[in-house]
Amino acid sequence: MTNEAPRTYPTPEVPHVGVRGEATLEVEPELARIAVTVSARGTDRRGTLDDLGGRNAQVLELVKGYGEAVDKLETGAFVITPELRERRRGERIRAYHGSVRIGATLTDFTALGELTTRLADLDLTRVDGPWWSLRPDSPAYRAARQLAVRDAVQRAREYAEALGARLLALVELADEGMQQTLPYQGRPAMRAVAFAGAPGAAEDMAQALDMEPEQQSVYAQVTAHFTMTAPDLSA
Repeated sequence: MTNEAPRTYPTPEVPHVGVRGEATLEVEPELARIAVTVSARGTDRRGTLDDLGGRNAQVLELVKGYGEAVDKLETGAFVITPELRERRRGERIRAYHGSVRIGATLTDFTALGELTTRLADLDLTRVDGPWWSLRPDSPAYRAARQLAVRDAVQRAREYAEALGARLLALVELADEGMQQTLPYQGRPAMRAVAFAGAPGAAEDMAQALDMEPEQQSVYAQVTAHFTMTAPDLSA
């Protein structure tokens, strides 16, 4: 035995109307993620590891220096591989290559340009990004869902009015899912600005990049079924 309400079925006296509600919002991003790859190379394994560890610590200290502007900092892949040199009597190790990948997510886009420039100015350091996004609990998702529901109600009402009827009650509302459409990840819009105000910055540092955040598209879709009064089909 269940407590579910009995399913209603359409009748000529109480017909149903089913519609789809949709909404798309264009909003500013809330997060910017960059990936930093630190490299080291040397003829000695231990020396290469020590060099890589020092460069890694330098990057982590630099990023942490931006305090609350950094939402997340995490270390990804660590790799150290030997470079072999072929000889007639066997293979010999010519050098060692090491790298560490670090991910940083920022919420302050003003600090983003400074940090990216300072990281790119370090030796044997590669910076990729930024990739823009919203927080998982962003209010933009809720706003899009509510707009999609309102769109469904409005569409159903218009269909009913076209038949000389009016809506009575909601029978079913189904969420078809949310989607964040990522924009084309091309080069960010940027221009050179004076580099100043960064913690511990040297006077001869490179100019910071002024990055323009990419708008994020949030799409929501629902399906809804309503009962309505008997239509006037005499017209």
